[in-house]
Amino acid sequence: MNVGRKIGMAGGALAWLAAGCATGPDFRSPPAPESADWGAAATGAPTAEARGLGGAAQRFDAAFEAPADWWTLFGSAALDAAVAEALEKCPTLEQALARLRQAREAYNAQAGSARYPAVDASLGAARQKVNPAAMGMENVPAPDPFALYQASFSVSYAFDLFGQDRRTLEALKAQVDRREIEWEGARRTLAANIVLAAIRLAEIDQRIAAAAGIVAARQEQWEIAQKRREAGGISARELEGAGLALEQARAALPALENQQARLRRQLAAYLGREPAAAPTRIVALDELRLPTDVPASVPSEAARRRPDIRAAEAVWHQACANVGVATANLYPRFALTASLGSQEIAAGDLLASANVWNIGGQLMQPIFRGGALRAQKRAAEAAYDEAAAAYRETVLRGLQEVADALQALEADARTLQACAAAADHARAAREIAEGQVAAGGLSRTAALEERVREWQAIGERSAAQAARHADTAALFHALGGSAPAADRGE
Repeated sequence: MNVGRKIGMAGGALAWLAAGCATGPDFRSPPAPESADWGAAATGAPTAEARGLGGAAQRFDAAFEAPADWWTLFGSAALDAAVAEALEKCPTLEQALARLRQAREAYNAQAGSARYPAVDASLGAARQKVNPAAMGMENVPAPDPFALYQASFSVSYAFDLFGQDRRTLEALKAQVDRREIEWEGARRTLAANIVLAAIRLAEIDQRIAAAAGIVAARQEQWEIAQKRREAGGISARELEGAGLALEQARAALPALENQQARLRRQLAAYLGREPAAAPTRIVALDELRLPTDVPASVPSEAARRRPDIRAAEAVWHQACANVGVATANLYPRFALTASLGSQEIAAGDLLASANVWNIGGQLMQPIFRGGALRAQKRAAEAAYDEAAAAYRETVLRGLQEVADALQALEADARTLQACAAAADHARAAREIAEGQVAAGGLSRTAALEERVREWQAIGERSAAQAARHADTAALFHALGGSAPAADRGE
C-alpha cells in the first residue's frame, strides 16, 4: 500500500470521525392538499348585489393575491392607523418576539458548543501542608506549609459520530422556525382582530341609533295614548299596551350599550392602551369600502401560506429531529481532552515553564439504563406520530375555515340584498303612512308603527352590511399570505 493511499485513508477516517452519520429519520415536507378547488363553498360566479353602500357584487379570483396589509383595501385611513398602532404597541407581539429571541439564542448556544471545541483557562492558588507520614514516608520530616500556584489551559471536543448534536441543532432550528412563524401569525391575527372589532363596533353604533329611533317612536306613541286615554278615546288596556311596547324598546338599549363598551375596551387592549384611553370609534360602517375582488386561491396555496399550518409543520419537523436525538443516545460517544499548565510554589514562576500536561480520549457506550433510553426513543417516536396527526388536523381545520369564509360571503351577499330591499320597502311604507296622516286618512299612532318597522329594517340592514365586511376580512385572514413587514429582532 503506497504512502498516498495511506494518507488518504487516514484523512477519510478523520473526516468520518468528525462528521459521523445522523441517526433517525430525515424530515421531508408533507405533500400539498390534493383538492383543486373549494367545492360548493365557492362557485366562482360573482355574488349577489344589493342597493346602497356595501352592496356591490364581489368576484372570486384564484389568481388575485391580496397584499400583506390587506386591511388597506377597505379604504379607511383611521382603520389603517389603528392597525399600525396595535402592531407597534400590543404586548402580545412583544411576548411572541421575546419567545423568538429565546429560541434563536438557545440554537446559538447549542451550535457553539456542538461545532467548536471547548477551551477553558484556569488560575488558582492554595495554601497547603503535606504530611509525609500519611503517604508512607515515616522518616521524612514534614515541610512547612507552602503556597501552590497553578495555571492551566484545557481543550475538549466531543465527536458527533452518530449525529446527536446535528439532530439536536435540527430540532432547535425547527423551534426557531416555529417561533418566527408564530410571531408572524400573531401579527396577522392582531391585525384581523383590530379590523373585525372595528367593524363590529361600527355595526353596534348603527344598531344603537336604530334602537334609539324605535324608543323615540314608542315614546311618542305612549304620549299619544296617554292623551287619548285622558280623553276617553282608548281603554286602560290599550294604554298599558303602549307602555309595554315602550319599555320593551328601552330594554334593548342596555345590552347594545354594554356590547359597545366591551368592544371599545377590547380595542384598547389590542392597541396597548388602558381602558380609560379606549377609542370611542375607529370607523363608521358607511365609511368602509367593500373590496369587490377577493382571493380564492387553491387549497395547496392556502396550506403553504397559512401560519398555523406552517407552524404545525415546524413542530412536526422538530419531533422528527428529536427521534434522531433519542436514537443517537443509544450509540457511543467519543471525546478528546487535552490540557497544558504550570504548578509552582512562587507565583512569579508560573509563566516560566509548562510542567503539567495531559492528553486523553474517552469512549462511552451505554450498557444498562433500565430500559430508559429505549423508552425515550419510543416516546420520541410517539411524539412524532402525534405531531404528524396534529399537522393533518391543522390542515383540515385551516381549509375548512377558508371554505366557510368563501361560502359566508355568498350567503352574506344574498342576506344583504334581502335586507336592503326590506329597508327600502319599510321606508316607502313609512313615507306613504306620513302622507296619509297629512291627508287625514291615517292616525299618527299607526304612522309611528311604520317608523318602528323602518328602524328595525335599518338595524337588520346594518347587521347584514357589517357581516359582509367582517367575513371579507375573515377570508383575507384565513387565506394566510405574507406577514406585515416589521423588524424581527434579528
